[in-house]
Amino acid sequence: MLQGAFYCPADPEPIISEKMNRIADEILKNNYYDPFQYLGVHQQADSPDILQVRTLQPHASAVSMLSSGKEWKMVRSHPEGIYECELKRAELEYPDLDPYDYRYKITYRSGDVHLINDPYRFPILLDETDRYLFNSGTNYSLYNLFGAQIGLHCKVGGTLFRVWAPNARAVAVIGHFNGWDNRVHQMRVLGSSGIWELFIPGLVEDELYRFMLKSADGEMLEKSDPFQFFAENRPRTASVVRNLQRYQWLDLQWQEQKQTTPPYDKPISIYEVHPGSWRRDPDDPDRFLTFRELADQLVPYVKEMGFTHIELMPVMEHPLDESWGYQVTGSFSVTSRYGVPDDFMYFVDFCHQNGIGVILDWVPAHFPKDMHSLARFDGTALYEHEDPRKGAHPEWGTLIYNYGRQEVSNFLIASALFWLDKYHIDGLRVDAVASMLYLDYARQEGEWIPNCYGGRENLEAIEFIKHMNSVIYERYPGTLMIAEESTSFYGVSKPADQGGLGFGFKWNMGWMNDILGYFAKDPFYRKYHHNALTFSMMYALSENFILPLSHDEVVHGKGSLIEKMTGDDWQKFANLRLLLLYLYLHPGKKLLFMGGEFGQRSEWYCKQSLDWHLLDMGPYHRQTQEFVRHLNGFYRHHPSLWQLDYDHRGFSWLDIEDQDNSIISFLRTAEDPADYLVCLLNFTPQTLEGYKIGVPNLGEYELVLCSDAPEFGGSGACPDFRFEALAEPFARAPYHCLIKVPPLAGLVLRPVRKES
Repeated sequence: MLQGAFYCPADPEPIISEKMNRIADEILKNNYYDPFQYLGVHQQADSPDILQVRTLQPHASAVSMLSSGKEWKMVRSHPEGIYECELKRAELEYPDLDPYDYRYKITYRSGDVHLINDPYRFPILLDETDRYLFNSGTNYSLYNLFGAQIGLHCKVGGTLFRVWAPNARAVAVIGHFNGWDNRVHQMRVLGSSGIWELFIPGLVEDELYRFMLKSADGEMLEKSDPFQFFAENRPRTASVVRNLQRYQWLDLQWQEQKQTTPPYDKPISIYEVHPGSWRRDPDDPDRFLTFRELADQLVPYVKEMGFTHIELMPVMEHPLDESWGYQVTGSFSVTSRYGVPDDFMYFVDFCHQNGIGVILDWVPAHFPKDMHSLARFDGTALYEHEDPRKGAHPEWGTLIYNYGRQEVSNFLIASALFWLDKYHIDGLRVDAVASMLYLDYARQEGEWIPNCYGGRENLEAIEFIKHMNSVIYERYPGTLMIAEESTSFYGVSKPADQGGLGFGFKWNMGWMNDILGYFAKDPFYRKYHHNALTFSMMYALSENFILPLSHDEVVHGKGSLIEKMTGDDWQKFANLRLLLLYLYLHPGKKLLFMGGEFGQRSEWYCKQSLDWHLLDMGPYHRQTQEFVRHLNGFYRHHPSLWQLDYDHRGFSWLDIEDQDNSIISFLRTAEDPADYLVCLLNFTPQTLEGYKIGVPNLGEYELVLCSDAPEFGGSGACPDFRFEALAEPFARAPYHCLIKVPPLAGLVLRPVRKES
């Protein structure tokens, strides 16, 4: 054994001051804000040449300090496992090194012997600027600073932990590596920032951990890391140390291309997917497909069907399957249900390599009350409001973020940026924006607190949204920022400097509700509800709309899309084709929830696969699927259907008044005024001969799409292929054609261009 200076007596006597004794007692009680003041190496106050070394090793039977090729035996000076010794500075090879380079040799009661670096020999690693920016709400790359960061410090590998808990008396990192003992790895708070920090040498990927916090009133709180990058599979809740820097991306071409054309000027057809129920393992229906399996099955399907984007319902960690991911407990953590982070990166990368964008549902509106997560994180209402009239959702049983607290705002903005940065996501659909905008959302009188002006608007949330969108568009200008907002709040998709909220797009919930209500009515009575077909165009240009037929409309007793339709099976599928055709012809980008493309009959249920077997049961389901595939190709091929979605030049009515026949007709026009489509939709089962349809120009027109075609499951009552315009005005058009109109169907015509 190597010998060095050893000053610890066989029968330990106090070698520390009374103050140090008090600190030691506080540390042993998990009561101290800075264990670095006591643990590690310290100069003796009255003798700078003498160093005092202390470590807390409650599971050890013996401890030695190793440095400079020498060993110093340490004495157990406290029965709970404080070991200490003194040595002369001159005995060290580099006596002026800061921090000192040394290790502990620990003999555990089991007989195992380990060599470890001392966590308490490392300096503060988060600089004051980063702390200031976080407390000011502008440190947008928090995910590179907080959580569990694998790396090198002082040439020593390990994991650096940081957490924000300004009202905690003490915080410790616990895990398998320390027997879940909150005495072993106690953190220090960094001044008034409320940030706690500790670097644990030798801690590697896949280690489980939590934070143990002691609240101001002495309660011990065991919490998952708010910045965790991965977590145990539910129902377990430990955070997992994970490296996100390993994956080699192959989507550079996609990323460059995405920046060249604004999304408003592109065709966007979104396939909304719940990854746990799109398809499951046929040999084990209870098993989710992994993200890699989804990539290999979902991406070819979406590409074949012609959709431009996949929108995934939340893939962030969440405890309850039935929440569909909307009760998030890991804002920086991809759920472990479907694999590890690298698997999700592969999924996104594979989408991009196949020309498909990826949109994520993202939830800053609320978070669950699960006590392992953010709720009363440090014993106080830290992320939420203390007053439930501002801090709790009575409808959902969840908590509301305190958007006015700079650190909370920073946390949320960093979360949004994290998915764009680390996972190359192309867009975020922000859930439940309306609940953020209004203080009285889902509340009765007396259950909410007005703003400082006496109004119902949540001014703090509004400012947060504007701030978030401005930061995102500054850093990732090609991002699709989409608001699910169900009210008439002004300027949701208008720039913030023009008084708007700064989103790029807004879901058109009004159109969705109107049109689904209309299709639920018997065709005989539809003429009395003609306004439901046309009202959306009164406000179509007020926002940059996406037209959704979303998951919310096919659950909780609402019935599937096909079962919302009236009539016998033939009429149901004819109505569904007509609905889908109107979706694609109406101004605005498109979204269709999975299963709608083939007429899923049962309501969506998150714990089982879609009914893919229906494609082999009769022709209608497969024909409907083929119709949607054809629609997507037709939509992408015709700029008139997307180029001027948000410009008055892109749409004009031809006939809006024929409510007796429940027929509407309109023009869709591209940048080139000569590039237009004439659209007619018949919402009754009657076939009309010699029906007048207005057209803008003389000449010949050709039929380019008929939803009643036999290959789509229709009756085949489509009109002739070509029509000659007559020089006689009709409705709102200067000319017209005579045309056969099939039942429950839509027609699309285009002018025949003369070859030069």
